[in-house]
Amino acid sequence: MKTTNCGGRVATYEGILRAARGRGGALPRLPATDGFRGFSLGADAASVEVTEYSDFECPYCASFATVQMPVIREQLIATGKVRWRYRDFPLPTHQYSRYAALAAQCAGEQGKFWELHDQLFTNHQWAQTGKNPRSLFREFAKSAGLDLDKYDACMDGQRYAGRIQASLQEGEALGISGTPTFFVNGKRFDGHPTSDAFKALVDSLTKQTKPRK
Repeated sequence: MKTTNCGGRVATYEGILRAARGRGGALPRLPATDGFRGFSLGADAASVEVTEYSDFECPYCASFATVQMPVIREQLIATGKVRWRYRDFPLPTHQYSRYAALAAQCAGEQGKFWELHDQLFTNHQWAQTGKNPRSLFREFAKSAGLDLDKYDACMDGQRYAGRIQASLQEGEALGISGTPTFFVNGKRFDGHPTSDAFKALVDSLTKQTKPRK
């Protein structure tokens, strides 16, 4: 059977952040989660909600984001049929996946989550080098139009590490072990994640349900 996701159990990343920040010593305690439910695209009234659990370093996630997601945005999200929600699920086999998730969260603080999401997945060569991506992510942030002083403060303070951990724990509770994993209206999607497959499912569900008010 063809592999369509990245798999592995989840581990901590204190050592990675020390390397990324360029200094050792004790790290601050992870901030508590704020109940954040993920960044989303699409109309609140859409009758179908898709939740994606993803890892920025996962090559299958990058393929989905660059090949399938543009079609999904055009056919399902822009047309008001689907509300799409992104959740972080960093895997331990990917050294900088949490750091990438943190960069995207810090971009989201400035209203640019999806812009950095696209940068991280479109320019995915960083995930194959094994090199510290701190300076490259900062270039992505600059290209996305972020205020770099605010971005740096957010990254150095690990401001949204708690959100990432909470998202991870949520995914673990749902039995997720690989990325990308999708839930459609709360039910796990086990089909091949293509735009055609999502369109067929959404069209079927749309006929059965009324739009949210």
